[in-house]
Amino acid sequence: MSNLPVVVMDNGTGGNNEPSFVFPTAIATHESPSTSGGPGVPSKPSFLSNNLASKRGMEDLNFVIGDEALAQAKTMALNYPIRHGQINNWDHMERFWEQSIFKYLRCEPEDHHFLLTEPPHNPPENREMTAEIMFESFNVKGLYIAVQAVLALAASWTSNKVSEQTLTGTVVDSGDGVTHVIPVAEGYVIGSSIKSIPIAGRDITSFVQQLLRERGETNIPPEDSLRVAEAIKEDFSYVCPDIVKEFKKYDQEPDKHFKKYDGLHTVTGRNYSVDVGFERFLAPEIFFNPEIASSDFLTPLPEVVDNVVQTSPIDVRRGLYKNIVLSGGSTMFKGFDKRLQRDIKRVVDQRIRASEEISGGAMKATPMEVNVISHKKQRHAVWFGGSLLASTAEFQGYCHTKAEYDEYGPSICRHNRVFGSVLG
Repeated sequence: MSNLPVVVMDNGTGGNNEPSFVFPTAIATHESPSTSGGPGVPSKPSFLSNNLASKRGMEDLNFVIGDEALAQAKTMALNYPIRHGQINNWDHMERFWEQSIFKYLRCEPEDHHFLLTEPPHNPPENREMTAEIMFESFNVKGLYIAVQAVLALAASWTSNKVSEQTLTGTVVDSGDGVTHVIPVAEGYVIGSSIKSIPIAGRDITSFVQQLLRERGETNIPPEDSLRVAEAIKEDFSYVCPDIVKEFKKYDQEPDKHFKKYDGLHTVTGRNYSVDVGFERFLAPEIFFNPEIASSDFLTPLPEVVDNVVQTSPIDVRRGLYKNIVLSGGSTMFKGFDKRLQRDIKRVVDQRIRASEEISGGAMKATPMEVNVISHKKQRHAVWFGGSLLASTAEFQGYCHTKAEYDEYGPSICRHNRVFGSVLG
Protein backbone atom coordinates (compact mmCIF):
# COMPACT_ATOMS: atom_id res chain seq x y z
CA MET A 1 0.00 0.00 0.00
CA SER A 2 1.22 3.50 -0.83
CA ASN A 3 1.93 5.94 1.98
CA LEU A 4 1.44 8.95 -0.28
CA PRO A 5 -1.68 11.01 0.54
CA VAL A 6 -4.93 10.50 -1.34
CA VAL A 7 -5.95 13.32 -3.69
CA VAL A 8 -9.51 14.47 -2.82
CA MET A 9 -11.19 16.53 -5.56
CA ASP A 10 -14.70 17.91 -5.07
CA ASN A 11 -15.56 19.53 -8.40
CA GLY A 12 -18.52 21.81 -8.41
CA THR A 13 -18.34 23.05 -4.82
CA GLY A 14 -16.89 26.13 -5.79
CA GLY A 15 -7.02 14.10 6.01
CA ASN A 16 -6.71 17.94 6.04
CA ASN A 17 -9.07 20.32 7.81
CA GLU A 18 -9.38 22.55 4.73
CA PRO A 19 -8.82 22.03 0.99
CA SER A 20 -5.34 23.01 -0.21
CA PHE A 21 -6.87 25.01 -3.07
CA VAL A 22 -10.38 26.36 -3.59
CA PHE A 23 -11.19 27.96 -6.93
CA PRO A 24 -14.17 28.27 -9.31
CA THR A 25 -14.77 25.44 -11.79
CA ALA A 26 -14.14 27.73 -14.75
CA ILE A 27 -11.70 27.55 -17.66
CA ALA A 28 -10.61 30.30 -20.09
CA THR A 29 -9.28 29.26 -23.49
CA HIS A 30 -8.28 31.00 -26.73
CA GLU A 31 -10.93 29.15 -28.72
CA SER A 32 -14.35 30.59 -29.55
CA PRO A 33 -17.14 29.38 -27.25
CA SER A 34 -19.00 27.86 -30.21
CA THR A 35 -16.25 25.32 -30.89
CA SER A 36 -16.61 23.71 -27.50
CA GLY A 37 -20.05 22.24 -28.00
CA GLY A 38 -21.95 24.84 -25.99
CA PRO A 39 -23.99 24.34 -22.84
CA GLY A 40 -25.60 20.94 -22.67
CA VAL A 41 -23.64 19.54 -25.64
CA PRO A 42 -20.90 17.31 -24.23
CA SER A 43 -17.59 17.43 -26.07
CA LYS A 44 -16.09 14.01 -26.58
CA PRO A 45 -12.47 13.75 -25.43
CA SER A 46 -9.91 11.60 -27.20
CA PHE A 47 -7.67 9.28 -25.21
CA LEU A 48 -4.80 8.64 -27.60
CA SER A 49 -1.84 9.26 -25.33
CA ASN A 50 -0.84 10.14 -21.80
CA ASN A 51 0.95 13.16 -23.22
CA LEU A 52 -1.83 15.76 -23.14
CA ALA A 53 0.22 18.35 -25.05
CA SER A 54 0.92 16.12 -28.05
CA LYS A 55 -2.67 14.92 -28.03
CA ARG A 56 -4.22 18.34 -28.53
CA GLY A 57 -1.47 20.46 -30.07
CA MET A 58 0.62 23.19 -28.49
CA GLU A 59 -2.03 25.88 -28.95
CA ASP A 60 -4.28 24.12 -26.43
CA LEU A 61 -1.70 24.51 -23.67
CA ASN A 62 -2.61 28.19 -23.43
CA PHE A 63 -5.49 28.08 -20.97
CA VAL A 64 -6.11 29.03 -17.36
CA ILE A 65 -8.58 27.84 -14.72
CA GLY A 66 -10.33 29.11 -11.59
CA ASP A 67 -9.86 32.72 -10.52
CA GLU A 68 -7.27 33.25 -13.26
CA ALA A 69 -9.91 32.22 -15.82
CA LEU A 70 -12.45 34.72 -14.42
CA ALA A 71 -9.80 37.47 -14.58
CA GLN A 72 -9.19 36.72 -18.29
CA ALA A 73 -12.89 36.68 -19.21
CA LYS A 74 -12.59 39.81 -21.41
CA THR A 75 -9.76 38.46 -23.59
CA MET A 76 -10.39 34.70 -23.59
CA ALA A 77 -13.42 32.44 -23.99
CA LEU A 78 -14.79 31.67 -20.50
CA ASN A 79 -16.47 28.30 -20.02
CA TYR A 80 -17.98 26.44 -17.08
CA PRO A 81 -17.53 22.69 -17.74
CA ILE A 82 -20.03 21.82 -14.98
CA ARG A 83 -23.64 23.00 -15.19
CA HIS A 84 -26.10 22.29 -12.37
CA GLY A 85 -23.71 19.72 -10.96
CA GLN A 86 -23.30 17.71 -14.20
CA ILE A 87 -20.22 17.78 -16.45
CA ASN A 88 -21.29 18.96 -19.90
CA ASN A 89 -17.92 19.59 -21.59
CA TRP A 90 -15.52 16.70 -21.08
CA ASP A 91 -12.62 18.20 -23.03
CA HIS A 92 -12.65 21.31 -20.81
CA MET A 93 -13.11 19.18 -17.70
CA GLU A 94 -10.09 17.09 -18.61
CA ARG A 95 -7.99 20.20 -19.06
CA PHE A 96 -9.34 21.59 -15.76
CA TRP A 97 -8.24 18.40 -13.97
CA GLU A 98 -4.88 18.54 -15.75
CA GLN A 99 -4.04 21.98 -14.41
CA SER A 100 -5.53 21.21 -10.97
CA ILE A 101 -3.20 18.22 -10.63
CA PHE A 102 0.02 19.49 -12.19
CA LYS A 103 -0.05 23.25 -11.56
CA TYR A 104 -1.78 23.54 -8.19
CA LEU A 105 -1.39 20.20 -6.39
CA ARG A 106 1.99 19.53 -8.12
CA CYS A 107 1.69 15.78 -7.82
CA GLU A 108 2.33 12.83 -10.11
CA PRO A 109 -1.11 11.21 -10.52
CA GLU A 110 0.31 7.72 -11.13
CA ASP A 111 1.67 7.77 -7.56
CA HIS A 112 -1.66 8.61 -5.86
CA HIS A 113 -5.14 7.25 -5.26
CA PHE A 114 -7.88 9.73 -6.18
CA LEU A 115 -11.26 10.34 -4.55
CA LEU A 116 -13.67 12.29 -6.77
CA THR A 117 -17.21 13.31 -5.90
CA GLU A 118 -20.40 13.11 -7.92
CA PRO A 119 -23.78 14.85 -7.68
CA PRO A 120 -27.16 13.16 -7.17
CA HIS A 121 -28.57 11.46 -10.27
CA ASN A 122 -25.17 11.35 -11.96
CA PRO A 123 -25.60 9.09 -15.02
CA PRO A 124 -23.44 5.94 -14.98
CA GLU A 125 -22.07 7.02 -18.37
CA ASN A 126 -20.59 10.10 -16.70
CA ARG A 127 -18.97 7.92 -14.06
CA GLU A 128 -17.45 5.75 -16.79
CA MET A 129 -16.17 8.79 -18.68
CA THR A 130 -14.55 10.09 -15.49
CA ALA A 131 -12.84 6.73 -14.98
CA GLU A 132 -11.66 6.73 -18.58
CA ILE A 133 -10.04 10.15 -18.23
CA MET A 134 -8.47 9.40 -14.84
CA PHE A 135 -7.00 6.04 -15.87
CA GLU A 136 -6.19 6.74 -19.54
CA SER A 137 -5.03 10.37 -19.48
CA PHE A 138 -3.63 10.62 -15.95
CA ASN A 139 -2.78 6.97 -15.23
CA VAL A 140 -3.94 7.30 -11.60
CA LYS A 141 -3.04 4.52 -9.18
CA GLY A 142 -6.60 4.04 -7.91
CA LEU A 143 -9.98 5.78 -8.18
CA TYR A 144 -13.02 6.03 -5.92
CA ILE A 145 -16.09 8.07 -6.96
CA ALA A 146 -18.16 9.05 -3.91
CA VAL A 147 -21.70 10.38 -3.65
CA GLN A 148 -21.58 13.96 -2.35
CA ALA A 149 -24.55 13.61 0.02
CA VAL A 150 -23.04 10.64 1.84
CA LEU A 151 -19.76 12.53 2.34
CA ALA A 152 -21.69 15.54 3.68
CA LEU A 153 -23.36 13.26 6.26
CA ALA A 154 -19.96 11.97 7.36
CA ALA A 155 -18.65 15.54 7.69
CA SER A 156 -21.53 16.41 10.03
CA TRP A 157 -20.15 14.02 12.64
CA THR A 158 -17.87 16.88 13.73
CA SER A 159 -20.93 18.77 15.04
CA ASN A 160 -21.58 18.74 18.78
CA LYS A 161 -25.31 18.31 17.97
CA VAL A 162 -24.67 14.82 16.56
CA SER A 163 -25.27 12.12 19.19
CA GLU A 164 -24.50 9.13 16.92
CA GLN A 165 -22.45 8.67 13.77
CA THR A 166 -25.08 7.63 11.27
CA LEU A 167 -25.33 7.63 7.47
CA THR A 168 -29.10 8.13 7.60
CA GLY A 169 -30.25 11.71 7.16
CA THR A 170 -31.46 14.44 4.83
CA VAL A 171 -28.76 16.56 3.20
CA VAL A 172 -29.59 20.14 2.24
CA ASP A 173 -26.75 21.01 -0.13
CA SER A 174 -26.77 24.57 -1.47
CA GLY A 175 -23.88 25.97 -3.46
CA ASP A 176 -23.69 28.68 -6.09
CA GLY A 177 -25.90 27.29 -8.83
CA VAL A 178 -28.45 24.88 -7.37
CA THR A 179 -29.83 23.53 -4.09
CA HIS A 180 -30.39 19.78 -3.66
CA VAL A 181 -32.36 18.08 -0.89
CA ILE A 182 -31.17 14.47 -0.73
CA PRO A 183 -32.46 11.71 1.59
CA VAL A 184 -29.93 9.02 2.53
CA ALA A 185 -30.73 5.77 4.36
CA GLU A 186 -27.78 3.78 5.73
CA GLY A 187 -25.49 5.24 3.09
CA TYR A 188 -27.89 4.64 0.18
CA VAL A 189 -29.31 7.68 -1.62
CA ILE A 190 -33.10 7.45 -2.07
CA GLY A 191 -32.96 8.69 -5.64
CA SER A 192 -36.71 8.84 -6.27
CA SER A 193 -37.21 11.39 -3.47
CA ILE A 194 -34.43 13.85 -4.34
CA LYS A 195 -35.64 17.39 -5.03
CA SER A 196 -33.72 20.26 -6.62
CA ILE A 197 -34.72 23.89 -6.29
CA PRO A 198 -33.45 26.74 -8.49
CA ILE A 199 -32.45 28.97 -5.56
CA ALA A 200 -28.81 29.17 -4.53
CA GLY A 201 -25.93 31.58 -4.03
CA ARG A 202 -26.03 33.12 -7.48
CA ASP A 203 -29.74 33.93 -7.11
CA ILE A 204 -29.15 35.58 -3.72
CA THR A 205 -26.40 37.73 -5.24
CA SER A 206 -28.70 38.77 -8.10
CA PHE A 207 -31.44 39.62 -5.60
CA VAL A 208 -29.04 41.85 -3.64
CA GLN A 209 -28.13 43.61 -6.91
CA GLN A 210 -31.83 44.11 -7.64
CA LEU A 211 -32.53 45.53 -4.17
CA LEU A 212 -29.63 47.99 -4.41
CA ARG A 213 -30.74 49.06 -7.87
CA GLU A 214 -34.37 49.56 -6.79
CA ARG A 215 -33.20 51.58 -3.80
CA GLY A 216 -31.34 53.89 -6.21
CA GLU A 217 -27.87 53.24 -4.81
CA THR A 218 -25.78 55.40 -7.17
CA ASN A 219 -22.34 55.07 -5.59
CA ILE A 220 -21.68 51.59 -6.98
CA PRO A 221 -19.67 51.59 -10.26
CA PRO A 222 -21.44 49.33 -12.81
CA GLU A 223 -18.35 47.14 -13.25
CA ASP A 224 -18.23 46.52 -9.48
CA SER A 225 -21.95 45.78 -9.06
CA LEU A 226 -21.62 41.99 -8.89
CA ARG A 227 -18.60 42.08 -6.57
CA VAL A 228 -20.33 44.48 -4.17
CA ALA A 229 -23.49 42.34 -4.11
CA GLU A 230 -21.42 39.24 -3.34
CA ALA A 231 -19.57 41.04 -0.53
CA ILE A 232 -22.83 42.24 1.03
CA LYS A 233 -24.27 38.72 0.80
CA GLU A 234 -21.23 37.09 2.40
CA ASP A 235 -20.24 39.72 4.99
CA PHE A 236 -23.51 41.33 6.12
CA SER A 237 -26.44 38.99 5.42
CA TYR A 238 -28.25 36.74 7.91
CA VAL A 239 -31.53 34.86 8.26
CA CYS A 240 -34.07 36.46 10.60
CA PRO A 241 -36.91 34.68 12.46
CA ASP A 242 -39.63 37.10 11.24
CA ILE A 243 -39.21 39.68 8.45
CA VAL A 244 -42.07 41.91 9.69
CA LYS A 245 -40.44 42.25 13.12
CA GLU A 246 -37.06 42.75 11.47
CA PHE A 247 -38.35 45.70 9.41
CA LYS A 248 -39.60 47.27 12.66
CA LYS A 249 -36.18 46.84 14.28
CA TYR A 250 -34.51 48.69 11.41
CA ASP A 251 -37.11 51.48 11.57
CA GLN A 252 -36.75 51.88 15.33
CA GLU A 253 -32.95 51.59 15.60
CA PRO A 254 -31.44 52.35 12.18
CA ASP A 255 -28.01 53.25 13.58
CA LYS A 256 -27.73 49.81 15.14
CA HIS A 257 -28.78 47.75 12.14
CA PHE A 258 -27.76 49.67 9.02
CA LYS A 259 -24.18 49.00 7.92
CA LYS A 260 -21.76 50.55 5.44
CA TYR A 261 -19.74 48.78 2.78
CA ASP A 262 -16.49 50.51 1.77
CA GLY A 263 -15.25 49.66 -1.71
CA LEU A 264 -12.41 50.52 -4.08
CA HIS A 265 -13.20 51.19 -7.74
CA THR A 266 -11.50 48.45 -9.77
CA VAL A 267 -10.76 50.86 -12.67
CA THR A 268 -10.11 54.30 -11.16
CA GLY A 269 -8.96 53.19 -7.71
CA ARG A 270 -11.19 55.75 -5.94
CA ASN A 271 -12.93 54.95 -2.67
CA TYR A 272 -16.71 54.74 -2.39
CA SER A 273 -19.20 53.57 0.24
CA VAL A 274 -22.58 51.86 0.05
CA ASP A 275 -25.31 51.82 2.69
CA VAL A 276 -26.40 48.28 3.55
CA GLY A 277 -29.91 48.00 4.95
CA PHE A 278 -32.89 45.69 4.49
CA GLU A 279 -30.99 43.51 2.00
CA ARG A 280 -29.07 42.10 4.97
CA PHE A 281 -32.02 39.91 5.94
CA LEU A 282 -34.07 40.01 2.73
CA ALA A 283 -31.34 38.36 0.62
CA PRO A 284 -31.37 34.85 2.19
CA GLU A 285 -35.12 35.18 2.90
CA ILE A 286 -35.74 33.94 -0.67
CA PHE A 287 -35.12 30.40 0.63
CA PHE A 288 -38.13 30.79 2.95
CA ASN A 289 -40.31 33.20 0.94
CA PRO A 290 -39.20 32.73 -2.68
CA GLU A 291 -42.09 34.85 -4.00
CA ILE A 292 -40.29 38.06 -2.92
CA ALA A 293 -37.73 37.54 -5.68
CA SER A 294 -39.40 35.41 -8.34
CA SER A 295 -42.75 34.21 -9.60
CA ASP A 296 -41.25 31.10 -11.22
CA PHE A 297 -40.59 29.05 -8.09
CA LEU A 298 -42.78 29.52 -5.02
CA THR A 299 -42.20 26.55 -2.68
CA PRO A 300 -40.28 27.47 0.50
CA LEU A 301 -37.24 25.34 1.34
CA PRO A 302 -38.80 23.93 4.58
CA GLU A 303 -41.75 22.57 2.57
CA VAL A 304 -39.37 21.05 0.01
CA VAL A 305 -37.45 19.26 2.79
CA ASP A 306 -40.73 18.02 4.30
CA ASN A 307 -41.90 16.74 0.89
CA VAL A 308 -38.61 14.88 0.40
CA VAL A 309 -38.98 13.09 3.73
CA GLN A 310 -42.68 12.33 3.19
CA THR A 311 -41.99 10.69 -0.19
CA SER A 312 -39.27 8.48 1.35
CA PRO A 313 -40.02 5.00 2.80
CA ILE A 314 -42.04 5.32 6.00
CA ASP A 315 -39.60 3.29 8.12
CA VAL A 316 -36.75 5.81 7.64
CA ARG A 317 -38.70 9.08 7.98
CA ARG A 318 -37.94 9.59 11.67
CA GLY A 319 -34.24 9.21 10.95
CA LEU A 320 -34.48 11.66 8.05
CA TYR A 321 -36.19 14.34 10.18
CA LYS A 322 -33.82 13.75 13.10
CA ASN A 323 -30.67 14.32 11.04
CA ILE A 324 -31.11 17.18 8.53
CA VAL A 325 -27.55 18.11 7.58
CA LEU A 326 -26.47 21.40 5.98
CA SER A 327 -23.79 21.47 3.30
CA GLY A 328 -22.39 24.15 1.01
CA GLY A 329 -21.61 27.86 1.18
CA SER A 330 -25.19 29.06 0.75
CA THR A 331 -26.22 27.38 4.03
CA MET A 332 -23.67 29.42 6.02
CA PHE A 333 -25.92 32.40 6.80
CA LYS A 334 -26.22 33.13 10.50
CA GLY A 335 -29.59 31.85 11.77
CA PHE A 336 -30.19 29.64 8.70
CA ASP A 337 -30.19 26.39 10.71
CA LYS A 338 -32.51 27.67 13.47
CA ARG A 339 -35.05 29.10 10.98
CA LEU A 340 -35.06 25.96 8.84
CA GLN A 341 -35.53 23.72 11.89
CA ARG A 342 -38.35 25.87 13.28
CA ASP A 343 -40.23 26.05 9.97
CA ILE A 344 -39.93 22.32 9.24
CA LYS A 345 -41.08 21.55 12.78
CA ARG A 346 -44.15 23.75 12.24
CA VAL A 347 -45.09 21.89 9.05
CA VAL A 348 -44.62 18.50 10.73
CA ASP A 349 -46.55 19.44 13.87
CA GLN A 350 -49.38 20.88 11.79
CA ARG A 351 -49.70 17.58 9.90
CA ILE A 352 -49.72 15.59 13.16
CA ARG A 353 -52.45 17.81 14.64
CA ALA A 354 -54.53 17.48 11.48
CA SER A 355 -54.30 13.68 11.56
CA GLU A 356 -55.34 13.65 15.24
CA GLU A 357 -58.35 15.85 14.45
CA ILE A 358 -59.39 13.57 11.61
CA SER A 359 -59.28 10.58 13.96
CA GLY A 360 -61.39 12.50 16.49
CA GLY A 361 -58.69 12.21 19.12
CA ALA A 362 -58.76 8.42 19.00
CA MET A 363 -55.17 8.30 17.80
CA LYS A 364 -52.44 10.16 19.65
CA ALA A 365 -49.35 10.54 17.45
CA THR A 366 -45.83 10.40 18.87
CA PRO A 367 -44.11 13.80 18.49
CA MET A 368 -41.58 13.93 15.65
CA GLU A 369 -38.05 15.07 16.46
CA VAL A 370 -36.75 17.58 13.90
CA ASN A 371 -33.08 18.43 14.09
CA VAL A 372 -31.07 20.59 11.66
CA ILE A 373 -27.31 20.05 11.96
CA SER A 374 -24.86 22.87 11.31
CA HIS A 375 -21.12 22.57 11.88
CA LYS A 376 -17.83 24.34 11.23
CA LYS A 377 -17.00 22.25 8.17
CA GLN A 378 -20.25 22.71 6.28
CA ARG A 379 -18.90 25.16 3.67
CA HIS A 380 -16.60 22.40 2.38
CA ALA A 381 -18.60 19.54 3.90
CA VAL A 382 -18.41 17.28 0.85
CA TRP A 383 -14.66 17.71 0.53
CA PHE A 384 -14.13 17.24 4.28
CA GLY A 385 -16.23 14.07 4.32
CA GLY A 386 -14.12 12.79 1.42
CA SER A 387 -11.00 13.65 3.37
CA LEU A 388 -12.27 11.64 6.36
CA LEU A 389 -13.03 8.62 4.16
CA ALA A 390 -9.70 8.88 2.32
CA SER A 391 -7.77 8.92 5.61
CA THR A 392 -9.17 5.58 6.79
CA ALA A 393 -6.96 2.49 6.65
CA GLU A 394 -9.54 0.69 4.48
CA PHE A 395 -9.88 3.37 1.81
CA GLN A 396 -7.31 2.11 -0.71
CA GLY A 397 -9.08 -1.25 -0.63
CA TYR A 398 -12.29 0.49 -1.75
CA CYS A 399 -10.58 2.02 -4.80
CA HIS A 400 -10.68 0.61 -8.31
CA THR A 401 -7.13 0.07 -9.56
CA LYS A 402 -5.49 0.68 -12.92
CA ALA A 403 -5.01 -3.09 -13.33
CA GLU A 404 -8.75 -3.68 -12.82
CA TYR A 405 -9.56 -0.92 -15.28
CA ASP A 406 -7.23 -2.43 -17.89
CA GLU A 407 -8.87 -5.84 -17.44
CA TYR A 408 -12.55 -4.93 -17.16
CA GLY A 409 -12.87 -1.39 -18.55
CA PRO A 410 -14.67 1.70 -17.16
CA SER A 411 -17.81 -0.24 -16.18
CA ILE A 412 -16.06 -1.21 -12.91
CA CYS A 413 -16.98 2.25 -11.58
CA ARG A 414 -20.67 1.32 -11.59
CA HIS A 415 -19.95 -0.82 -8.53
CA ASN A 416 -19.53 0.77 -5.10
CA ARG A 417 -17.30 -1.28 -2.82
CA VAL A 418 -18.23 0.57 0.36
CA PHE A 419 -21.95 -0.29 0.15
CA GLY A 420 -21.71 -3.27 -2.21
CA SER A 421 -24.20 -1.75 -4.63
CA VAL A 422 -24.35 -1.22 -8.36
CA LEU A 423 -24.65 2.52 -9.00
CA GLY A 424 -26.93 3.98 -11.63
